[in-house]
Amino acid sequence: MKDVLSGVEEKLRAREFKFTTRRELILKALLENNDKHLSAEELYNLVKQKAPDMGLATVYRALELFQELDIINAIDFGDGRKRYEFGVEVGKNHHHYHFICTKCGCINEVDDDLTEDLESRIGKKHKFTITDHQLKIFGICNKCLASY
Repeated sequence: MKDVLSGVEEKLRAREFKFTTRRELILKALLENNDKHLSAEELYNLVKQKAPDMGLATVYRALELFQELDIINAIDFGDGRKRYEFGVEVGKNHHHYHFICTKCGCINEVDDDLTEDLESRIGKKHKFTITDHQLKIFGICNKCLASY
């Protein structure tokens, strides 16, 4: 975790932003819950336990800054809320996909890169340079299927 925080601190300072205690708390909460795809409100509730005077607006501003600097990614899983995860900054492959259960809302990551060849062919055909993509696959998880 220290290496990640140091890297983020360097990136912030390089763009003349401060690495405040509040920003560090938000990043730590994201790192400690990296498998959960937390919303801003969920992050706020976690961070508020350690910093009771932290405001929700502070969390939103920090998340916007982290997105702008490509430290985190925001994803909408169809529930009207942005969810956040670390990007390539912590070694996460940016080509990963999400299975989203339409019953319970659980989110599972798939690290296989299924579209590399497809991107290349489509890019060449349409003379378009693809810089990133997101793939969300909706369905019903095994746990929900078993409860039918």
